[in-house]
Amino acid sequence: MKLTAVVQSIRVPFLVLTPVCVFLGASTVATSETNISLLLLVLLGALLAHISVNALNEYSDFKSGLDLKTTRTPFSGGSGALPGNPEMSTAVFAVGAVSLMATLVIGGYFVWKYGAGIVPIGVAGLILIVTYTDWINRFPFLCLIAPGIGFGFLMVVGTQFVLQGEYAPLSLLVAAVPFFLVNNLLLLNQYPDIEADASVGRNHFPIAYGVSRSNLAYAIFALATSAIIVIYVLLGYLPAMSYIALLPMPLAFLALYGAIKYRENIGHYPHYLGANVGVAILAPLLLGLSIMIG
Repeated sequence: MKLTAVVQSIRVPFLVLTPVCVFLGASTVATSETNISLLLLVLLGALLAHISVNALNEYSDFKSGLDLKTTRTPFSGGSGALPGNPEMSTAVFAVGAVSLMATLVIGGYFVWKYGAGIVPIGVAGLILIVTYTDWINRFPFLCLIAPGIGFGFLMVVGTQFVLQGEYAPLSLLVAAVPFFLVNNLLLLNQYPDIEADASVGRNHFPIAYGVSRSNLAYAIFALATSAIIVIYVLLGYLPAMSYIALLPMPLAFLALYGAIKYRENIGHYPHYLGANVGVAILAPLLLGLSIMIG
């Protein structure tokens, strides 16, 4: 069915990351008086933003010819929906554009409700959505940290702000966990597409600096994630129960082992990429649960 191509283009399985990051932000202020309607509206806005990024990225990859050059894995190379259904490219672009407009409407409501305090997060999010595929991907360091900024700081801190009406230090602190892990999530998924991405003018971190240095960046981010959880608990910013967020971290080092061993060919061994996805979802989820319970 033609509609299936549109659904595939929004990468539904990848949307799981969004409610996890929203949940982490909500956990920092969760009480019996939490406004569920506002929380659901934040979640809707975040999901629409994620859908917009995915759909616009799919459209751009198809139009640039990148879709015809990538070797697809369950975690990289795009959905592959449009090469087989090119007539649906306009519909995919429309989904991305409409989702972006709806996100802006929700953001406009939050500006009306809270004033200028939420504007920096909204503007930063808009810039990330619009520029990620065709501009940010040409700047190695910016491309390296942009995913973590979007899912970590913007979603986590934005959720906390909307629920509380002001910024709180704890949300800024815990946002560092998805920041590092989501950066790693996208970083490793770029390995199988290095040659194809370079052919259409992209210049992300693995293209510019190679796999060895990218593996080093991955290791630093993974170690930083583990370190900050331990440090936050020791300093009293997080409850002792937050150590449970360390339980999935071996998955990151399993993924790193695969990246070191197989390098650009890691896509042929998707369980390593799957481990990378697992830690990016499970660690923030467990951290949020520990904050709520502990």
